[in-house]
Amino acid sequence: MKQYITEGLDHMDLEGHIEPTITIDEYAAHMGEDSEIVTLAFIVNSQAAGQDLADWFERGYDFVLDSEVSEGELSPGKWLVFVEMNRRSKVPERVIELISDLKTLTGLDVKEWTLKIDDEDYDAEENIMKSKLTLSPHEYRKEKENEEELNEIREAAGLQTKPIHRDQDEYIKRIKSMAGM
Repeated sequence: MKQYITEGLDHMDLEGHIEPTITIDEYAAHMGEDSEIVTLAFIVNSQAAGQDLADWFERGYDFVLDSEVSEGELSPGKWLVFVEMNRRSKVPERVIELISDLKTLTGLDVKEWTLKIDDEDYDAEENIMKSKLTLSPHEYRKEKENEEELNEIREAAGLQTKPIHRDQDEYIKRIKSMAGM
């Protein structure tokens, strides 16, 4: 039986349990195609805190399609909490809403959060997300197709290729999920 920090989360229950960094689109979507879903990942320091946080996201936000804690540890004592939402123009506003609301549980202000997008760190600001994220499913697919073509050229020229999130079939997604990836 899983243990939870509390029956329901109270003010400051997750203080010191969440690292103020969110990765965006680093992990493949489980609820659909990467082109349709934006995936956020939060780092927590226990599975119990992760489960409480995942439940909080799912119960509190109608735009959260799914939230779950990773099956395994990212590193000793570190777990991931994944949050998935539709890839739409409102994503930056919704990410800010999530971390603003987290202040009641963590004490962390929005300006203390860092966004990791394409292995680069940014301040948690809507305008930055609007400029760095692809918020249209159509544009996402178009960019990935272009990147695939560029990778073919890079490979032919003997240059290093860039990793691309590919839409995966459900079997591969389940295996990655079970492995905590």
